[in-house]
Amino acid sequence: MVSEIKNKERVFIGPVSEFEKEGGVSAKIGDKQIAIFYFESRNEWYACDNACPHTGDMVLSRGFLGDTNGEPKIVCPLHKRNYSLTSGECLSGEHYKVNVYPVIVENGSVYVEIDTSDKK
Repeated sequence: MVSEIKNKERVFIGPVSEFEKEGGVSAKIGDKQIAIFYFESRNEWYACDNACPHTGDMVLSRGFLGDTNGEPKIVCPLHKRNYSLTSGECLSGEHYKVNVYPVIVENGSVYVEIDTSDKK
């Protein structure tokens, strides 16, 4: 579940037409890198930190999309750890977690909602 954001800001990421179907892209927002994913087969959008919480490598946007028992996930392309795209929890049984963010799609544009206190 996406945590409640107190100081919300909607940040434009790009037009829907620029997103890979069944894949991810990264966007720099302030000092953060956010990975945004489009599951075309589910018609669902997700966003999380791009940094692998295991090592800090900026690779999750290049990860493998999938699901575990219906739970949408991203698999780190380097370390093969699985992270829920709804809660950010590591589905591989370890105590790692990524931040997840709401994605809004309106009028053909993709936005990510972030906490402005995190944006520098």
